[in-house]
Parts: sequence; structure tokens; C-alpha cells
Amino acid sequence: MSSTFSLDPGADQLAVRDWLHGFAADVVRPAAAEWDEREETPWPIIQEAAKLGIYSLDFYAQQYFDPSGVGIPIAMEELFWGDAGIGLSIVGTTLAAVAVLANGTDEQIGTWTPQMFGTPDDLKVAAFCSSEPDAGSDVSALRTRAVYDEAKDEWVLNGTKTWATNGGIAAVHVVVATVDADLGARGHASFVVPPGTPGLSQGQKFKKHGIRASHTAEVVLDGVRVPGSCLLGGKEKLDERLARAREGVKRSGGRGNAAMATFEASRPAVGAQAIGIARAAYEVALDYAKTREQFGRPIIDNQGVAFQLADMKTRIDASRLLVWRASWMAANNQPFTAAEGSMSKLYAGETAKWVTAQAMQILGGNGFTREYPVERMHRDSAIYSIFEGTSEIQRLVIARAISGMPIR
Repeated sequence: MSSTFSLDPGADQLAVRDWLHGFAADVVRPAAAEWDEREETPWPIIQEAAKLGIYSLDFYAQQYFDPSGVGIPIAMEELFWGDAGIGLSIVGTTLAAVAVLANGTDEQIGTWTPQMFGTPDDLKVAAFCSSEPDAGSDVSALRTRAVYDEAKDEWVLNGTKTWATNGGIAAVHVVVATVDADLGARGHASFVVPPGTPGLSQGQKFKKHGIRASHTAEVVLDGVRVPGSCLLGGKEKLDERLARAREGVKRSGGRGNAAMATFEASRPAVGAQAIGIARAAYEVALDYAKTREQFGRPIIDNQGVAFQLADMKTRIDASRLLVWRASWMAANNQPFTAAEGSMSKLYAGETAKWVTAQAMQILGGNGFTREYPVERMHRDSAIYSIFEGTSEIQRLVIARAISGMPIR
């Protein structure tokens, strides 16, 4: 891994950026409005991405392990510059893949991650199922249970998951469940549910405000039985972790959540998605302000508009710096002592919402219509202060990190 933080990603990453930008401009963006209206998974676009090698395990692995640490942020920004809903449909499978890569054995990684993507001629998607109707920000409140049937060496899963990207249409589902309720979040484990497993079904498919091209649904688990080999990491490792957690509960009274470190490391990628949306809206507004004339001159000649654009550009660039810093730190195993991952996601997500709102204002009435893309970008941006940890949770994480206090 690179040991020095650099704002120059190098020739290879710049080539990847330009390649992805071409795909986003030529394939994703022209289809964005259609799939937003249809509110369906854009299978033809995903297939085109697969043919080009963009929708593949190899591509994301290359970006994830890039020494600069900014391979994933660059990829996310360009794809979501094209369109957030289609972008999430293309990258949503990686949520499940990362869960297996982070927690699984080498054998599990080799078995399940290829099945998540399929092939260009036989596309598959995967789903990561964590949130529940009564357990969103409070991950310790999960009610989905996993009970071990020792006689059959099987785990039995029961519960309902919600807000699952690709939930119900996925070939492979990765499900977070409680194995020891007394341990709260430290009593969780992750399980792979193989394709066609009886008892797993799709519940409600959500009709959303934004990112409509991305499939979001409930996943119902009713007596779902999976082999013992589907417990990510294996039972021996789980038993050791639970034993340590039980001892920790005795010493600390149950405080602490080791899983938060994993969530923290994933947040810069989500921030990069938000930057892509913000940058797209800013570019539309800048071009409009240069060509739209009122009172005999382009509206950008007015300080009120020009200063808006200056602030938009400043916040976008500042967000990118925070995301790149956090991504480099994660790639180089640098601890987030001040919750730098949460900082990047918080600021980029809030920036996307603010920039898209300003873009609508600059376009005036046109910005409020579907004839221009900024209203869709504004709708898409709203999720970035909600998913992968709300803005309020990000502030809580940061505040605890900088204060050392158990702020509630």
C-alpha cells in the first residue's frame, strides 16, 4: 500500500476515471430519466456494464486494493455522476460482496462472491440485509434470529429485513442476524443464504422519492435453513468472538460495538457517490447560468448567481478531499481517531443535498420540471443524509470520537 497521501492518483487511475466517465456519459445518463420513471432494475444497463467489465468482481477488487486508496471513490463518483439510481443498481451487489470479503473464510469468498455477479450472459445480483423495521440506526435492536441446529449442522433464520438493495431479486443474500440477544450488537453474525433457499421471500417493494432505478425491498425469512458452512467466518471463530464479547460485557457493562469500525471504513465510498451527484448538478447549473439570459445578459454575470456557484464548487471539492483522505487512511490501515470516515460521508451527503437544491434555484422554474435533470438529482441526493448512517448518527460518531465521551 502507498504510505504517502497524494492528490495525484496516477496514470492508471486517471485512465479508469476517463473510461468510467465515458460509460456514464454515453450509456448511463441517456437512460437515467427512463429508468427513474419506470422504477425498475435497469437490467440492460447492468448487462452492458458487465460486458465492459465494470460490473464484475475483478473490477471492484482491483479498485479496492489500489495502492492509492482512491480507486473506489473515483469509480463511485463517475458512475453516480451518470445517475444515482442506475449507479446504485450497478454497485449494490458490492455491499454483499464486501460483507463476505470482510468476514468470510477464503473458501467462502471463493464460493460465493462469483455467484453474486454471474456472467454477462447470465446476470446475477446480491443483497446485503441488515436493517429491520424496528432496527435502523440502533443496530443492537435486531430481531432476526439465527438458531443453530447441531444435529443437522444447520442455522435456522427467522425475521424480516427492510431497505435491502436487491432484496428478493438477488441470487445470494447476506443476512445479519442475532445469535445471542444478551450481547446486543456484539451478538450478531452474518450468514449467506444460497440461491433458491426455501423460506426466503420478497416482502414489500418500496416506491421511493429518489434512486428509483435501484430495487429496494423487504426480505422475509421464515424458517430459512442454511448449512453450517454458510455462517461467515465459521462457527469456531464465532464461538471465540462471543466468548470474548461475554467477558467484555462483564467488564464494561455492555458498552462498545466492534462492528462500528467496519461501518466507518465503508462510509467514504458512499460519500463519493454523493459527490458524483453534486458535481453533476453543479455542472448543469454552471452551463445554464452561462447561457440563460435575463435583463440582456447571462445570469452568471450577477454576483448572486456567481457566488452560489462558487460556494457549490468549493463544497464539492472540500467533500472530495475529505473522502480521499478517509479512503487513503482505510487503505493504509490508519485508525480513524476523529471518525474521519463519518466526517467524509456526513459532509459529502449534506453537500449533495445543498448543491442540488441550489442548482434547482439557479434553473428557476426549469429546475422544477423533469425537462431538466436537476430535480431528479435533488430527489436522489436526499437519501445521502439517511442511509449508511443518518447525518445525526454521523455527528454522534464524530462527537464521541473527538470527546472520548459516551454521548447519547
